Amino acid sequence: MGKTLSEMSLEELWELFPIILKEHNPAYKEWYLIEKDEIVNAVGKDKIKRINHMGSSSIEGLISKPTVDILLEVDCNCDIEQLQLKLNNAGWTIMSFESKPDMKISFNKGYTLNGFAEKVFHLHVRFWGDWNELYFRDYLLVHKEVAKEYGKLKQGLKEQYEHNRDKYTEAKTEFIMKYTRIARKDFGNRYAPKL
Repeated sequence: MGKTLSEMSLEELWELFPIILKEHNPAYKEWYLIEKDEIVNAVGKDKIKRINHMGSSSIEGLISKPTVDILLEVDCNCDIEQLQLKLNNAGWTIMSFESKPDMKISFNKGYTLNGFAEKVFHLHVRFWGDWNELYFRDYLLVHKEVAKEYGKLKQGLKEQYEHNRDKYTEAKTEFIMKYTRIARKDFGNRYAPKL
């Protein structure tokens, strides 16, 4: 009998789940909306401060991994253990957990022993805040030439880091942060929690 996903090394997981880039799929938006409803039903609307489709799959026309990234923001008084249990029961598998400096939990759905399923999701759980990912997404939505440049960067990095997700992500960081800083200046405090 083979290993389960949780028993595999990082290298084995990267081999099974390489970086794949595809043209934008208009169905990503629908996948997000369906999954959003399922998350709300599993967690409870009263526990959610904000939920957003983010990442490259949220940008029409941008090449991306065929993965729908979702940002789920919860109140700082949220019972995190209960939240994890509810998400596990709804089919989400925890990928990582950080409590400091900011709480960040990542879940996935659509990873199988045979590779990626037809629909793949990453769920990023954070306390309600002012997140860079939302600014970067919004900047790419407005500035199509920057989105195109980002797509070219990702294609080049995919060739270099197809089986090393951490290096692929790290290599994009400088570009992302450059435009996130510009977006923060342009967009002001649009995501700051209103007290």
